[in-house]
Amino acid sequence: MVKSMSDESPNYSVQVLERTVLLMDILAQSSGPLSLKDLTARSKLNISTCHRILNDLVIAQFVEHLPGGRYQLGLRLLELGNLVKNRLNIQELAYPQMQELHRKTGETINLSIKQGNDIVYIERCWSGQSGVHVVRPIGGRAPLHLTAVGKLFLADLDAVELLEYVNKTGIPASTSKSVSEFERLKNELAAIHQQGFAIDNEELEEGVRCLAAAIFNEQGRVVAGISLSAPAQRIQYAWSQDLKRAAKDISRELGCYL
Repeated sequence: MVKSMSDESPNYSVQVLERTVLLMDILAQSSGPLSLKDLTARSKLNISTCHRILNDLVIAQFVEHLPGGRYQLGLRLLELGNLVKNRLNIQELAYPQMQELHRKTGETINLSIKQGNDIVYIERCWSGQSGVHVVRPIGGRAPLHLTAVGKLFLADLDAVELLEYVNKTGIPASTSKSVSEFERLKNELAAIHQQGFAIDNEELEEGVRCLAAAIFNEQGRVVAGISLSAPAQRIQYAWSQDLKRAAKDISRELGCYL
């Protein structure tokens, strides 16, 4: 049930956020578009405050301003909702594939997504039963250019976006084997397009290698990566084909048939 709120709040930032959420909740619970007068009455906000917040939401495409002066939730919310839905679906769809890869290889299998200039580990499969394992914490982050999954996301960027990433981060090295020169990075990304998988050759951490394959959504964009991490001496590059098959199966379940 929508709760009204007064115009007074000790913290301006919190106040604006609360009012914004209030208006969006009202629009979400309405069976149709609402006028400014309707929104003002239901929210108990004054008309100028209500109008100002709605204008900001329209600019951000969270709310749509219809002919005749009425408002409804915008398509940007659908886009964001689909991102969350896809993320949840990816974890659910990927885990059986991760289990099978771990069973076959005995190594740690990770599922990662992009967040800002980093990858974030959102799922893993490992048993800890056979010797030393490379285990990344769920929620852990690492720079895109230093990780196999991160390179998959960089390979999905156009030239302008890639240069923006390089300029913003400076692509610093983490080990003596890190790819920290722009031309070398571009060559690696070109190789990814050719071979269909990415390699982290002790670039994030000495003694650890990683293989990864991209998971695509129905628009054909990279939304996640499935990877295998192992001590450098144990890595088998033939496993890249298993990763590619698993990633392709997950992508198909997400609606990508490229």
